[in-house]
Amino acid sequence: MKWAERLPEKQLMIMLGLIVGLFASVAAYVLHRLISLIQHLLTSRFDVTSHNLLYLVFPVVGIWLTMLFVRYVVKDDISHGITRILYAISAKRSRLKGHNCWSSVIASAITIGFGGSVGAEAPIVLTGSAIGSNLGQRFHLDNKKLMLLVGCGAAAAIAGIFKAPMAGLVFTFEVLMVDLSMASLLPILTASVTATCFTYLFVGSNALFTFHLDSAWQLERVPACILLGLFCGLVSLYFIRTMAACEGVFSRLKDNRYARLALGGILLSLLIFLFPALYGEGYGALNILLNGESEADWNQILNNSLFYGNGHMLLWYIALVILTKVVATSATNGGGGVGGTFAPSLFIGGFSGFLFARLWNLQAVGPIVPEKNFTLLGMAGVMAGVMHAPLTGIFLIAEITGGYQLFIPLIIVSVVAVITISLFEPHSIYAIRLAREGKLLTHHIDHSVLTLMSLDSIIEREYTAVSPDMPLGRLIHVISQSRTNFIPVVDTANHLLGEVDVTRMRHVMFRTELYSRFTVSNVMTPVATTVTPGDPMADVMRKFEDTDASNIPVVDVEGALQGFISRSHTYSLYRKIITDYSTE
Repeated sequence: MKWAERLPEKQLMIMLGLIVGLFASVAAYVLHRLISLIQHLLTSRFDVTSHNLLYLVFPVVGIWLTMLFVRYVVKDDISHGITRILYAISAKRSRLKGHNCWSSVIASAITIGFGGSVGAEAPIVLTGSAIGSNLGQRFHLDNKKLMLLVGCGAAAAIAGIFKAPMAGLVFTFEVLMVDLSMASLLPILTASVTATCFTYLFVGSNALFTFHLDSAWQLERVPACILLGLFCGLVSLYFIRTMAACEGVFSRLKDNRYARLALGGILLSLLIFLFPALYGEGYGALNILLNGESEADWNQILNNSLFYGNGHMLLWYIALVILTKVVATSATNGGGGVGGTFAPSLFIGGFSGFLFARLWNLQAVGPIVPEKNFTLLGMAGVMAGVMHAPLTGIFLIAEITGGYQLFIPLIIVSVVAVITISLFEPHSIYAIRLAREGKLLTHHIDHSVLTLMSLDSIIEREYTAVSPDMPLGRLIHVISQSRTNFIPVVDTANHLLGEVDVTRMRHVMFRTELYSRFTVSNVMTPVATTVTPGDPMADVMRKFEDTDASNIPVVDVEGALQGFISRSHTYSLYRKIITDYSTE
């Protein structure tokens, strides 16, 4: 677009951040309206005093409809939204597909509206990031600016959902690991504030959570806050490990979608029938814990369940909900639904905080602590632990509840939770899959540059191979005609046998009497090392350092030669990317 070319780069990125913020807020509003509408149509007439058999039906129908939509309309995998963004940044040059601008909104609305026990945040973050990515592609921006617009979309999504611009900003830096600089700060902050303002325009001052501080924080509650942080860290560990185990079960059925639907749908329906608080995002139940003043208020958690009227079983009910929420979330996604783990982490955190405070008070461990405050602190703690993002937990909970009076305990709980989970899991629930594959972008610049480099892009496939029985005279002719100094020796099946080191050929190159007496097998040397197309770039660079080789052959799993990588070309590309990456 010619008019955009005339704008200074900084002004262009701020303007695009504003556009991304607008459309991300619209996506967030549309998704929550769709979820609210579907849930109202399905459950508004339920009798709160007894269980309802339709809880056994709605979740299965929702997952089935979502599966059909994804299979026949989208025709692409749209699960694991935030992990998909991280992968796009590290391996796809921040390019997300066009359908990601809308497909996750529709799919997650169906899933959550019908009772899927997942969150809407990850689908909206994917939608916002896709809007930023595709907008940047329309303007033909380079990879670094595309990454920034992806960050703008993610920040705007979080800010728009929760009316929390600072949380959106720190989420982008902590979770998506977009580096903080003045060049990136202004567009992301613009997108966050724009999304927040338009959300206020769409829905007014209504918030997802309401909270009124009745008891200010006191210094004597520090031990309780530390122990709550430790508890949240352990709950986060349970969350990540249980979800990984459940995903492993469903991955064994990846070739049979109807078996996955049956297993996920039946498991989810049974859990929701027993514990209706698991229906959808569960924010209604969280609000009960955040605003309850008496046993009668908190016992509303038991509505629609078999536990209704048995207030003495409230703590058992809450403990069972904490244990089963992760399974319900995994069953939703594993069965074919679409949704994220953002809301489940807030849900489990809030229930964990309430359970901790109630047990602390019942056992008279120390000074009385307010359950509603600790519900809030638990939300921050578990979310920070699951995402390895303490700042996101602190600012999100503080902004969405106006609870800045609890800023110090929020910091204590979030930091202790992250320290605890880090002892067992070094990566967040979003990054753990990519970290295992070496495809995770981090704030470590050297590692990030290697992640951004693609081995496939530096493989040189133009070379001249020779056979071991080729006469020396013909080899000299091949060397004189070759454009590279890499002369591989292969057999008839193209399996790599060795290489000819041109630098070591000088003592025979001009001795013509040896041309007919020697063959390649007399002068070839073993290769120092090889790589395969799937090797991480960090391993490739390490092999260059260990062997001091000028070229490294690339072979497949059967040993067949695919090409080679040049030390000079690889280091040149590395220097170029690190220069681009570090430039403001």
